[in-house]
Amino acid sequence: NLNTAVLTEFPGCITAAEEATDFPMVTRPPYDGGLGFTFKWDMGLMHDTLNYLAIDPYFRSKHHSRLTFSMVYAFSENYILPFSHDEVVHGKKSMIGKMWGGYDMKFATLRALWGYQFAHPGKKLMFMGSEFAQFIEWDYKKALDWMLLDYPIHAGMRRYVRRLNRIYAKNPALWQIDDSWDGFLWLNVDDAERSAIAFMRKAKSGPAVVCACNFTPVKYDGFVIGLPEMGVLRELISSDETEFGGGGVKNIPAIPSREEAFLDLKYSARITLPPMSAVWFQFETEEKAK
Repeated sequence: NLNTAVLTEFPGCITAAEEATDFPMVTRPPYDGGLGFTFKWDMGLMHDTLNYLAIDPYFRSKHHSRLTFSMVYAFSENYILPFSHDEVVHGKKSMIGKMWGGYDMKFATLRALWGYQFAHPGKKLMFMGSEFAQFIEWDYKKALDWMLLDYPIHAGMRRYVRRLNRIYAKNPALWQIDDSWDGFLWLNVDDAERSAIAFMRKAKSGPAVVCACNFTPVKYDGFVIGLPEMGVLRELISSDETEFGGGGVKNIPAIPSREEAFLDLKYSARITLPPMSAVWFQFETEEKAK
């Protein structure tokens, strides 16, 4: 009754369930037997990714399913992908503190995580302070540590998150179809040895966006991704760009597809994956690229 009243009487409002079980139909409407929430928090994705990124990259290949399992159930509810206040209090560490490794590695890993989160189906939740990598946990009695923005690597993190938001808003492929496989396609899912994945996000019309993630500190040249059609990939953003604090590894301006099958897809392309990074590409089909 609460959800029915709120969503009927106050158009534009949302209700969200912070629910960690597999209780069904949380976001289905009450008239269809559901609880009527607008969204449900995807606690599984949150726990899997944070546990995964706390592991030494050398051993991540044994835990590859933590990167991919979320897509088994991604369309069973309308999900929010939450990295919330609950994860940065009570001795759990800040988001940057949770990442494995030394100082620079932590920043590279957190940038890669944000690139993965923003491209993954589902709405995004990032708690304040995480956008510039605050090191201390959140304390409701204190302001955020804004002075960290005087340090280039923290300012670079904020520039990266700002750019992700802008690209996300301008590309319907990243948000228009969040509730079905019509908006998602695996391009490389089983490369556990390199702890890398790639997938495509699709819109009802217009160019698709490809996201490729590398969760090791090793650069991979010639990383193969499958493609559903012939076309061209153009880099949109890389977490390894120098303005964000990265090493500056870049792809060529236009990467052509090849008539070489990969996985169950007829075509493929070879990209460069910087170490510990997330890279987004715009994919234009051959006809539109001409």
